[in-house]
Amino acid sequence: MTALSSYLRLLRPNQWIKNVFVFAGLIFSRQFHDPANIIRSIAAFIIFSMISSSSYILNDVIDHAEDQINPAKKNRPIASGVIRRDHALMLGALLALIALACAFAIERHFFYVCLLYLALMTLYSLWARQVVILDVLFVAGAYVVRAVAGAAVIRVDISSWLIVCTFLLALFIVLLKRKGEMVMLGDTAADQRKVLGSYTLPMLTQLITVAVTACIVSYCIYTLSPETIIKFHTKRLVYTIPLVMYGLLRYLYIADKKSGADTPDRLLFTDAALLISIGLWVVACILILL
Repeated sequence: MTALSSYLRLLRPNQWIKNVFVFAGLIFSRQFHDPANIIRSIAAFIIFSMISSSSYILNDVIDHAEDQINPAKKNRPIASGVIRRDHALMLGALLALIALACAFAIERHFFYVCLLYLALMTLYSLWARQVVILDVLFVAGAYVVRAVAGAAVIRVDISSWLIVCTFLLALFIVLLKRKGEMVMLGDTAADQRKVLGSYTLPMLTQLITVAVTACIVSYCIYTLSPETIIKFHTKRLVYTIPLVMYGLLRYLYIADKKSGADTPDRLLFTDAALLISIGLWVVACILILL
């Protein structure tokens, strides 16, 4: 493994897909036809990818001892000893500083949201990830901050219902990931991630059911709310509900079917039906909001 490929793996580019939430503001503010705002949103995606990579590096530095005994993480660059922890920390700090400088140059309010995200992820790495329930709420909250940042960078407001939907969707994804980790690690789960000792599989199953139900209901309310209809001058967003329901239930199905074999976030890239449903939803939203 070359040094360059090791540093690239350290940044976890496969996780950058999470930052697509910054485009929510662009789509639901109907600014996707404005070239300037499209460029600003793409810049926001790149900046959040840099900041999120810096937070992943901090996580890997803190977790290096636990990762060394984790079958899924022992080959990470820091855990395997390929990259020194002090070198990794310097890279993480440099990425964060460059990202924040770029954010400040683009839009002041966007810069403040980036600061909030960095603070949230640092607090998560140092403390919250070891506190049951709070760990998943922090990660879900980070998705909301991404969506808010996407609205801030193009100077538009974001619907309260959209924030709720984003939070519940993220909570659903994070809870599925926790369950997958517990199944994969089995009896050694608590040894490799302390907080997993506070969860049980039946408890996580119940929480997942609550999260996916609340997500579907909140999205239905969002599409039917007078605020949304007045803002977009259409009731047709309601026709996207079946796509959302199918996508969520399909994700739940494949995560449960392959539980322990892979992490749910990776399943997103391997299931054609799920990818098609997401693509159709994006296209449908754009066509309806044109």
